[in-house]
Parts: sequence; structure tokens; C-alpha cells
Amino acid sequence: MESSKKLGFWSIVLLGINSIIGSGIFGLPGEAYKMIGPASIVVLVFCTVLAVSIALCFAEAGSWFDENGGPYLYAKEAFGQFIGFEVGFMKWAIGMIAWAAMANFFAITISTVWPQAADPFTKNIIIGVVLIGLGIVNIMGVQASKVLNDIITIGKLVPLIFFIVVGIFFVKGGNFKPFVIVPSGEATTTAFVAAAISLFYAFTGFESLAVAAKDMENPRENVPKALITVMAIVSIVYVFVLAISVGVLGPKLSGAATPVADAAKSMVGNIGTYIITIGTVISVGGINIAASFLTPRSGVALAEQGLVPKCIAKNNKKGAPYIAIIITVVGTLLIAWSGSFKFLLQISVISRFIQYIPTCIAVLVFRKKYKDKQVRFRIPGGAFVPIFAVLISLWLLIEAGISDPMKIVWGLGGLLIAVPFYFYMTKVYKVKNVE
Repeated sequence: MESSKKLGFWSIVLLGINSIIGSGIFGLPGEAYKMIGPASIVVLVFCTVLAVSIALCFAEAGSWFDENGGPYLYAKEAFGQFIGFEVGFMKWAIGMIAWAAMANFFAITISTVWPQAADPFTKNIIIGVVLIGLGIVNIMGVQASKVLNDIITIGKLVPLIFFIVVGIFFVKGGNFKPFVIVPSGEATTTAFVAAAISLFYAFTGFESLAVAAKDMENPRENVPKALITVMAIVSIVYVFVLAISVGVLGPKLSGAATPVADAAKSMVGNIGTYIITIGTVISVGGINIAASFLTPRSGVALAEQGLVPKCIAKNNKKGAPYIAIIITVVGTLLIAWSGSFKFLLQISVISRFIQYIPTCIAVLVFRKKYKDKQVRFRIPGGAFVPIFAVLISLWLLIEAGISDPMKIVWGLGGLLIAVPFYFYMTKVYKVKNVE
């Protein structure tokens, strides 16, 4: 692909921001406050540290490779073809489920300004238009997706920046009291973990950035730098939005369905509600754009290794993997229209750790395996960050499993489903395991 048709550094940054900031930040402050009160800010900082630690592992892992794949590629190179396929299969499947949910959220968001959109038939039409429309945009090539993504990402950041800049002047210190980590009557671990898993969902999406490495300029250098830049920007925005929401609304924030919009209304009246509502529509629409670009690339990565039919990686004259895009759109559409994705989305955070943990461990493997190869980025502190990320991720998984075992069962169930696909493809296409 010509360099002029690839994503430059700032387009990669905007794509990363767009793939993370969606509906979560506009709705999670109310849910988080309900769980743990003003101390939800502490939980968010904890999630920020974990997300940044994992992102740093992805940044170092990405600096070793120019190929598509992201977590699939890292797992395959570190642990072999079978583990790589398991991670890649889950990445593509969870990507479709997540995109189906995002398309659904977009229709729900539209219904706040156009009530007719809440009608099931109309809602399905909107979902179909969003998925098929974005599929067509992607088939038109990287340049079309890049321009649309850049515009939408800037459009979603403007309302949030407005909220932060204006909101600072309306914060009341008394709304941060009582600042207690554990609400009365709840176990410390249960309350903290429940809030952490809920808030961590708002950070998910960064892991997809390296999946489309071949569509980016100088990926070994730009992807790590972009990941760090993206996580810094997102973390700052999230902490400020939650802190201002708490400082403006106080107890009124608990369980609020539209907490950021409510806080904006409290600050500047109905105009604040309109600005944030428009921002929410743009934001949810934007994360759909990012998903439409990144999700098909998971299938391309598998096809390039022969673990799914190689035709899936075929590009059209615009350099777009049109077969992977079509398959992804159709699969996502079926999931979205079935309605079953609502349950599947609940375990999506659990499933994502299947990508995170192998990548964090892979960093340590690559340092030994490729010790003579020049790396563009290395995490400072030796093995501390990868080990920290793995241990905290495992702790959250164990605690989540104790409180709700079925989440773990369903979250890891996809690994078992992937096994027969792997052995079928290796038998048909004679794919050899990586030594």
C-alpha cells in the first residue's frame, strides 16, 4: 500500500482515541458513583494505572513487528500457532460482539432526540444502515475511513473539553464527602472489583490499534508512540470528567442514566444538555467508525497466516480487505439483530483479558527471543510493568469469578469453541505450528 494512503501518526492517535472513548464515559459516572460513591475516582485511577500498564506492554510488543495482528501476532510469535489462533479467534469474535453493541447504543442514543428510534423495527433499520454504511466506507479504502475518523474524533472531543473547562468552575468540595472506599454493608473486595470492572470497560479498545499495522506509516515506531499518547489523553479526560461530575452533582449522580448531560445542565442549563447529547451521539457514532475499521483486520491477520481461508485477506484496488469487511459486517449484523449480544457484552471485559495477559507475558519472551534485534520502544523498569499487569489482571479475573462464576465460564467459553476451527484449518491448509 502506498505511504500516502496509510495512516500517519496523528491519524493513528485519533483512531486510538476514537476506538476507546464511546458511550462509556457519558454513562459510567452514575453507575460508578452508585457502587462506591465519591471514591469511584480512586477506582478510576486504579483502572487508569492498569490500562496504561497493559498499553505499555502492547506498545513494546508492537515495536517488534510491522505486520497486522496485534494480540494475535504477539501470542503466536511468543507461544506458537495454537495459542495465537485462540487469541486471534477471540479477538475477531469479541470485536463483532462489541461492534454489535455499539451499533445498538447508537440507535438508543438517537432515540433520546428522536423517540421513534426506540421502536424495534426502526432501531433495526438504524443498526443496519450504520453497519452496512460503514462497511461500504471501509471498502472505499483507508483514505475515506481516515478522513471520516479524524473529523468524528475531533467532534467528540470538543464537547468533553467544553465540559471540563466550564465544569471546573462549578465543582463543590462538599460533594466529595464522605470519601469512603467501601460503602456500608459491602465487602471491600467485592465493591472495589465490581466498580473496577465496570470502569475498566471504558478503557477497552486500545488493544485493537496494532491490529491494522500494515495500514499505518512506520508502525514499529508510530504504534508504540501513538498508544502512549492515546492512553495519556484518554486517562486525563476520564479523570476530569468523573471528578467534575461528582463535584457538580454530588449524591444526585448516583444511578443517573445521563450523568454528564445532567451535570452540564446543572452548570449552564438546557444548552449544556444539548451540547453533551450531541457529543454523545457523535461519540457513539465515532466508536462505530473505529470498530468498522479495526475489527475486519483481526480476520485479515488470521488469513495471512492461513488459519482461516486466505481469500479473507484479499484487498481490492483501494487496498481494503473487502472480503474480511463483508464477513465482519454480516456477522455483526446477525449478532446485533438477534439481541443476544446484550448478555455477551457483559462478559466482554473478561474475554478481553484473554488478549491482554498473553501480550504482557509475550513482552518478556520477546526480550529473550529477539535480544539481538533492535527494538523501537522498551518499557522502563525491567520486568516490573508486565508482571504487575499480569498479576492485577489475574486478580480481577479471580475475584470476578468468585462473585459470578458464570461470567468466567462464558468469558472463556470462546476458547473451547475455537479449538475445532483450529484443527480443521490446520488439517485443510497444512499450517505448521511455529517452533
